[in-house]
Amino acid sequence: MEAGESFLSCAVTVEWTTTQGSISRKIHYKTASLRLIRNEFREMFLEVTSEKHAATKLALKSFNVFKKFMAEGKASIKFQEANCTIFISNAPPTNLVMFLRTIFVKMTSDKEQTANKTPTKQSMRAKLLSGKSQSFDEISPVTVADIHIAKSKISKSTITTPSPPSKKRKNDDPSRGPAPKKLYSPSPLTTTNSLNSEQQRVLEACLGGKNIFFTGSAGTGKSFLLKRIVAALPPDVTMPTASTGVAACHIGGTTLHAFAGIGDGSGSIENLCERATKIPLVAQKWRKCKHLIIDEISMVDGIFFEKLEAVARHIRKNDKPFGGIQLILCGDFLQLPPVVDKNKQKRFCFQSHCWDKCIELCFELKQVHRQTDQEFISILNSIRIGRVTKEISDRLTRTARQKIEADGILATRLCSHTNDSKMINESKLIALDGEGKLFTSQDSDNATTLLDMQTIAPSKLMLKIGAQVMLLKNINVNSGLVNGARGIVVRFEEGFPVVRFKNKKEYIARTERWYVKNSNGTLLCRRQVPLSLAWAFSIHKSQGLTLDCVEMSLSKIFEAGQAYVALSRAQSLDSLRVLDFDSRHVWANPDVLEFYQRFRRRLQQMEIVPLGRPLPEKATKKLKLRDILEKQLRRK
Repeated sequence: MEAGESFLSCAVTVEWTTTQGSISRKIHYKTASLRLIRNEFREMFLEVTSEKHAATKLALKSFNVFKKFMAEGKASIKFQEANCTIFISNAPPTNLVMFLRTIFVKMTSDKEQTANKTPTKQSMRAKLLSGKSQSFDEISPVTVADIHIAKSKISKSTITTPSPPSKKRKNDDPSRGPAPKKLYSPSPLTTTNSLNSEQQRVLEACLGGKNIFFTGSAGTGKSFLLKRIVAALPPDVTMPTASTGVAACHIGGTTLHAFAGIGDGSGSIENLCERATKIPLVAQKWRKCKHLIIDEISMVDGIFFEKLEAVARHIRKNDKPFGGIQLILCGDFLQLPPVVDKNKQKRFCFQSHCWDKCIELCFELKQVHRQTDQEFISILNSIRIGRVTKEISDRLTRTARQKIEADGILATRLCSHTNDSKMINESKLIALDGEGKLFTSQDSDNATTLLDMQTIAPSKLMLKIGAQVMLLKNINVNSGLVNGARGIVVRFEEGFPVVRFKNKKEYIARTERWYVKNSNGTLLCRRQVPLSLAWAFSIHKSQGLTLDCVEMSLSKIFEAGQAYVALSRAQSLDSLRVLDFDSRHVWANPDVLEFYQRFRRRLQQMEIVPLGRPLPEKATKKLKLRDILEKQLRRK
C-alpha cells in the first residue's frame, strides 16, 4: 500500500459541539496520525492518535468532507451523528488527496458490496455482545475492482463537496462521504506513475530529508518534478521559491529575494543578519522553515547565496549549513546565468564557499520529454555545451528556408532583449484593422505591481481579430490546449476572445487564475484571459515554455546559454526557423563546463553506493576488486 492511502501524519484539531452549536470540547494535535481502520464487522472508522492523547475513533458514517483547500494541505471532516469535526492542516497535499480518495473509494465499494445484504440475527447479536472488546485492523489496499466500482458510481452531476446543512441539496447523502471527481480522477498530486525512475529517485531523496541539487537539460521535467516535491511536503514548513517571479509562479511560491527579506543582499553579512532579525515576520519565516526549495538556481548570484546561508545560521541560531534547513535546489547552470550589475563580477552558486557543505546529493534528469526527434535532441545536447559541428551548423541554417506557418498562424519571434519583443508586438497590433478590445486583470488588492513581476499573464491585454496569441495555461492537454500553444483570434463571443490554434481547435478564452505568494506568505491572485500577444517573446520569459511554431535571430545574443534556451523552446526541427545561425553566437561558460565535469564524477561515485539500498552483485564485485588493487598498491 502506498504511503498516504490509509495513513496521514499532519496537524489536527478535533472539535465536539453541543446540539446548539457551541463548542463543548476541543483537542489540538500539533502532530497526529490519522488511520483508516475496520472492526470485525467491516465497519470503517477514522482513528486519531498522538503521543500525548488517547486514541479517538469515529465511525465513517453520516459525515461530510470539505476539501476546497486540500491542495494547500487543509481539509475538514464533519461527523454529524457524533457532533464532531476534524480539522486537518499542514498535511502533505499528495498524501491528503490520496487519503481522502481512499475514503471515497472504500466507502463506495463497500456500499456496492453490502447493498443487497440485510443483517442476520446472528450478526446483530454478535454486535450487541461485542461491547467494548472490538478488534480493529488497518483497511486493505485499494484494488482495481474498488476503483471500477467507485468510477461507476460517479454520476455526471456528482457534487464534489457536500454543502453545509443550511444549503443542503435534495440529492445529498451525507453518509456517502467525499464523492469528488477531483479525488478520483488523475491529477499532478495523485498520479504517481507519471514520474519516471530518475524523477522518483529524486523525490525519495527529498522525502528522506537529504539536501539535494538536481539538474537536467531543457525539457527533462524539472519544474514538473519540483511541483510534485512541493506537494509531497508539509505546506506550513515548506518554502517554494525561485530566482525569478515567473518561475516562482510555476511552482506556487514566491521569489527567493521576497522570502529572504534582505533585499538585493548588498551590505555586509553582519548588517544583513541584523536587518533580517529586526523584522519579526522575516525572522519568523526563517525559523519556521524546514524545507527551502529554490528553482532556477543558475540565476541566483553566488555571493547572494553565501550571504543567505549566513543569515539562515544566524537567525536560526544553528551552525549547520543553512541553519539546519533542508535545501532542495533545481536548475541548469548551462542555461541562463545570474543577472548582476555591469560593474559586478558574475559568480555562480557552485562557486560559493558553502556550496559543497550544503549539498549532500546530486542528480541529473536525462530523459527529454519536450522533444521526441532524436536528431534534434542530439543537436540541443551539443549546443548546450557550446559545441557546434559543421553538420549542426548546416542543419540549423537549412531551417531558415522552412515554412512553418499554417492557417494564418505565424511563428513567434524569440528576442534576446525584452524591449525588442514588446516593440514588435505593439507595432503588429496597431497594423491590424478593426477596433481593439482591452482585457484588464482582476488582482488582489494593491498587488498589481507584484503580480506583473511574478506572473506571465499581463495586467492589461489589448486584442483585435487577427492578433497572434499564445496560450499561457494548460487548459486541455489531450486537445493540445497547452501552455505555449500558438493561435490567432478569430472573433469575440460573450465578451471573450475565440482563438483558433495551430491544431485547428477553437477555444473561448475565459478568465483563468494565477496564484503567487507575497513575502508574508499570503496568497495573491490574478484573474485574466490566459493569452499573451505572440508575434514576439523574450528568451528570458520563454523559460519553461514549449512553442509549437517559433523563429529566432541569434545575432544579438549576449549571454552564454542564451542560444540554447531559445533553441530548446521548439518542439521539433520542423517547427523551428533560425534566420541567421552563426556558430559564434553559441558558447558555454567554461566555469560551468568544469563544474559539470566534476558533477558527473560525483554522480558516478553515487552510483557505486546507491542511497541506502543493498548493493547489486556486480557493484559488490567491483568494490571487492578495487579493495584488492588498493591493498596491492599499498604493499608495493
